[in-house]
Amino acid sequence: MSTMSCSSNLSLAGTRTVLPPCRPAAQQLTSRRRRSSSRLVVTSALSTDETKAPAKEKPASVIGDMERGTLAEESGRSDGQLTSRWREIHGSNNWEGLLDPIDTVLRGELIRYGEFAQACYDSFDYDRFSRYCGTCKYPPKTFFDDVGLAGVGYDVTRYIYATSHVHLPNFSIAKHNPLDDRMWSETATFIGFIAVSSDQETSRIGRRDIAVAWRGTVTKLEWVEDVSAFLRPIGQYGIPCEDPKVKVEAGFADLYTGKDPSCKFCKYSAREQVLAEVRKLVELYAGKGEEVSVTVTGHSLGSAMAMLSAFDIAETGANVSPSADVKAPVCVYSFSGPRVGNTWFGERFEKELGIKALRILNVHDTVPKVPGIFTEALLPMPLLRLADALGLPSVYSHIGVLLALDHEVSPFLKRTFDLACYHNLEAHLHLLDGYTGRGREFELGGRDPALVNKAADFLKDEHMVPSGWRQELNKGMIRTEEGKWTLPHRPRDVEEHPDDTDLHLAQLGLAVAAAT
Repeated sequence: MSTMSCSSNLSLAGTRTVLPPCRPAAQQLTSRRRRSSSRLVVTSALSTDETKAPAKEKPASVIGDMERGTLAEESGRSDGQLTSRWREIHGSNNWEGLLDPIDTVLRGELIRYGEFAQACYDSFDYDRFSRYCGTCKYPPKTFFDDVGLAGVGYDVTRYIYATSHVHLPNFSIAKHNPLDDRMWSETATFIGFIAVSSDQETSRIGRRDIAVAWRGTVTKLEWVEDVSAFLRPIGQYGIPCEDPKVKVEAGFADLYTGKDPSCKFCKYSAREQVLAEVRKLVELYAGKGEEVSVTVTGHSLGSAMAMLSAFDIAETGANVSPSADVKAPVCVYSFSGPRVGNTWFGERFEKELGIKALRILNVHDTVPKVPGIFTEALLPMPLLRLADALGLPSVYSHIGVLLALDHEVSPFLKRTFDLACYHNLEAHLHLLDGYTGRGREFELGGRDPALVNKAADFLKDEHMVPSGWRQELNKGMIRTEEGKWTLPHRPRDVEEHPDDTDLHLAQLGLAVAAAT
């Protein structure tokens, strides 16, 4: 896998910095007016034997003629139904009857949360020569505006940091120390964010939603080789599950719970950061009598973090408001994620804790097929449980409901052997946008297909969209008055942890971080 491109955002080396896409207001307005006339219909997704072959005619390109597709309401995918249907969309009935054909409201929500995960990539400082390499480039107050998701209706309340770990060395990127002792951190890495719906958005979606978004690897797909497939009881990581049979992949758990007391950004583990913030927000809004939900999303390795954190939130009780005696439902929208734990982990996750999970993947992607020797792909679930009970090594099982997509049915995507394209998150969102059901027509719903090539080379050449087009002008280099090119130092305030973190951890019965 050493020759593969990065999982979602880097088809080149990991030194790229990016800028949010933008279009003039007049062009956006024109796109909205013309959208109804530019809808494209082709035979789609996971065809069955009865399905007719796709039409051979080449469709006219509609690149640049579609909406950004950020808001379900704006692109006509919601129709004001979320207020009354949010529990169903959140998985209360395990999405029965909503996937084939796909419910348009659900599809809009999946794209919205997928864009949250994509925003983690788009905001990440990839430039190893930057003193802020590994940070989020944008402040929380303007985060969604800066990544091109203005009007999304959420406000970031906290960034999540993780420390580099020996078990997953490719999760972060190598930093170049400028030798002036001004690098923000040698070990910390921005890994995601927590956001909460605004008052207006809360009214539209029917509840106060707490969103936790995780990014995946920012280097090449070599991280897959770093997955040890070594299972350990989840209780060994401080997660209060007393059943030693419940096990998870060691590298994922190490990344989730690891911390560095010498670093002010990693003195709390990613786990502690998430639990403290979710507990604070649940208590704040449920204490006011509001309905509250917790929605966790992630792509690739971030999907593994999403599964672990959702389990932990429910197991630890961070989704419970003591003052209101209310438990917020927890749901995971996973994009192209690997297996995380054994069959006992899945049983505890779904049946005992009641967490809902919907897994979205491209059937040609390799990442969802790891890790594991004995898996649900090889053995029926009863035999897999037996193998687990007998203590066979490397017994893994996926969790949740599957929504399988196929990139070969999109008329916009070219045939390629680049496995990173199969795994690309923007490609998944494009496939979601056109998916109507198994063996049904592929019909674009509002997202601009050009986004697929934001950091990949996956669109057909006829659409005239360059590969990897989203990057900063001259990679941040400027020309001085003397005519020399240089990378200037741009001071940036890196968000630290809220002062009340220890308080909320103590309320959950967790030990507070040591003072630094």
